[in-house]
Amino acid sequence: MPTFTALTTLTGKDPAEALGLAMENLVPEPTGVGVFEVEDGSGIWEVGGYFTEEPDLAGLALLAALHGAKDFVVSELPEVDWVAKVKRELAPVEAGRFFVYGSHDADKLPEGSIGLLIEAAMAFGTGHHGTTLGCLKALDLLISEGFEAQKVADIGCGTAVLAMAAAKVWPEPVWASDIDEVAVDVALANARSNGLEGKVNCIEATGFDHAELATAAPFDLVFANILKGPLIGLSPDMATHIRPGGYAILSGILNHQADDVVTVYEANGFTVHNRAEIGEWTTLCLQR
Repeated sequence: MPTFTALTTLTGKDPAEALGLAMENLVPEPTGVGVFEVEDGSGIWEVGGYFTEEPDLAGLALLAALHGAKDFVVSELPEVDWVAKVKRELAPVEAGRFFVYGSHDADKLPEGSIGLLIEAAMAFGTGHHGTTLGCLKALDLLISEGFEAQKVADIGCGTAVLAMAAAKVWPEPVWASDIDEVAVDVALANARSNGLEGKVNCIEATGFDHAELATAAPFDLVFANILKGPLIGLSPDMATHIRPGGYAILSGILNHQADDVVTVYEANGFTVHNRAEIGEWTTLCLQR
């Protein structure tokens, strides 16, 4: 079955959301519509729809004109088994002592490495992205320095790969939270696949807003691989939920955004322990 995409951009959240709603009334109707902010500080939003038959080009042109958007770019996608393609093209990832792999690469796990099984079809956080890789390398560095944690939280956990890495190193249970219910289900499935059921506590929560996290605090280590805006918003809660001397490993930060994040966290009692760039992304390891 052919799949078509129709993509455009415009300025402002409200106009973008209004255009997204209007697209749902097209005939033929899209199977899905997405509205996303371009995370570069420009204020530009992307609006896109997926169609199982060729969309109404005239209708799209009219919507773009009415909502002040650029002309839609319509493309037909090739029919591809994306999961099989990803499995072929995503090689295992090594981050110090950690080895992130799919089940199709189980025979490649090096002796002495800590294996983290993440299937390619799962939610964000396979280890290939510079942010996840940066967090794993920051954790590996802390371990090499002799740091030991009894209480760890992974805020915005996605696949829970970071929570699982900590759970495989230290004996105490780890908390993994995400705002998205599907991500929590994926995290639970991954914990089971890695033999960590009961050791990685997966919960649905916005930031630290959950009774389990409040009870468990203060933490020795908190991961937050999300985005600049939410990280800055979390900074006061990070200060109250991490013990003195504890660490926050933060990513999802574009290189040019890193200084802004550091400034806010320094104002909340943190100092930079380590920072590293991988491609366009910065990972910060901060100590309270």
